[in-house]
Amino acid sequence: MTAAKGFVVPAGGGKHFASPTPGRCFDLKFLGRQTGESVMMFEETLPPGTTSLHHLHHDSDEVAWVLDGEITFKIADEVTVGGPGTCAFMPRGVAHAWKSTGRETGRVLFLYTPAAAGGYIEAMTERAGEPMSAAERHEFCERYRWEILGPNPL
Repeated sequence: MTAAKGFVVPAGGGKHFASPTPGRCFDLKFLGRQTGESVMMFEETLPPGTTSLHHLHHDSDEVAWVLDGEITFKIADEVTVGGPGTCAFMPRGVAHAWKSTGRETGRVLFLYTPAAAGGYIEAMTERAGEPMSAAERHEFCERYRWEILGPNPL
């Protein structure tokens, strides 16, 4: 890790990426390379029914803070439903998944520490709209130390 210089991302700042899924988007606030690989943080807008992959991160912890909507989290064998203000901690090496289960569009702030696993999101958003082969997805998972465990169980 290299030392990072402090900085502020103003309201509406960061890098915005629209997902191919209608209504879903990512607002990248802190990139790993900006924070000396300490943290990566982004806000994701999640229409009802949007799901994550069922996965784990080998080298990074993940934190989620629900800003709007209702999100259901599965962390290991525990399932919890939460609205605005709910925070979830998904430790490295622990299987997890989430789903936007409310009637309204959800917004969640996600943070990875260290930033390694967030590189996957950064790389995916840079390819927004480009199809990815199974081999390319596997290479991304290897590079950013993600393990896809199967379909979302929620």
